[in-house]
Amino acid sequence: MFDERIGGPHYDAGNGSISMKACVITTPGGPESLSLVDMPFSPTRPDDAVMRITASGVNRADILQREGRYPAPPGAPAWPGLEAAGTLLTAPASSPWSPGDRVCALLPGGGYAERVAVDASLLLPVPDGLTDVEAASLVEAACTVVSNLDEAGARPGETLLVHGGSGGVGTAAIQIAKARGMRVITTAGGPERTARCAELGADVALDHRADDWAQAVRDEGGADVILDVVGAAYLEANLRALRTGGRLVVIGMQKGARGELDLGTLLAKRARVIGTTLRARPLAERAAIVARVREEVWPLVPDRLRPIVHATLPLERAGDAHRLLESGEVFGKVVLTVA
Repeated sequence: MFDERIGGPHYDAGNGSISMKACVITTPGGPESLSLVDMPFSPTRPDDAVMRITASGVNRADILQREGRYPAPPGAPAWPGLEAAGTLLTAPASSPWSPGDRVCALLPGGGYAERVAVDASLLLPVPDGLTDVEAASLVEAACTVVSNLDEAGARPGETLLVHGGSGGVGTAAIQIAKARGMRVITTAGGPERTARCAELGADVALDHRADDWAQAVRDEGGADVILDVVGAAYLEANLRALRTGGRLVVIGMQKGARGELDLGTLLAKRARVIGTTLRARPLAERAAIVARVREEVWPLVPDRLRPIVHATLPLERAGDAHRLLESGEVFGKVVLTVA
């Protein structure tokens, strides 16, 4: 079966297409709406490399897309998957890549499949010593962390507050910020998870279920930068936790998209609220972020930055992977494996 609306403009349903399996969204809804189907695959853009996927990271953005709240950008495959690892089948002659290279990639979509076509500028080598599963768990988080720390002008010696320190972005943010010379405070749910965040390098790990975390951050001197995946529910408390001149970077809306902001406090603290996305940025911006990650982050792997993989499931169980991520029990990342 093949629906051209699912396939998108990079995927040609005409003669000569190669058949592949992909996990598509049959209709917006729950995890049961993810279905593994056969479809033809035929990349059409000359700058695309083609990867045979062996592992694909699962992200909360995939859940939003499944629910119909985060559509794929124009030109991207309509099925989920923002990061993947595997082996190149083809590469543009103008690129430094060759067929057979082990690579991972930042994707605008399409990772829940056996193959994907991706602009060569979004490819990274699989770091030495890492499996494809580990590499696939790291790309999107590393790009998110680096781009947002840069957006906030984060500097060595400053204090970073990371919400959701037990998540895929959070576990990477703790380690990357420490490598940058920052002091890191994080929040997580429960003593076991805060202990694991401390093991990753967090200087202070707060249990958001038990602590008045905003006051605790103030008692620690406040935060210069906050990376927030929670959204509206934390807006007022985040502002209280900021130091003068602090920067709040909102990178998720797990608990609401609308909130009230005390402009008087914002002005008095000379603070900034920054909103960013990664997926919808122009190709040139995403390519620059990938290049920055290769230069700054990849040398840290695996000694100073360890991928944290909570579980792996086969591609045909993508719905179960989403249920697991939604359960709140995941520490690190869930990764789909492709036979």
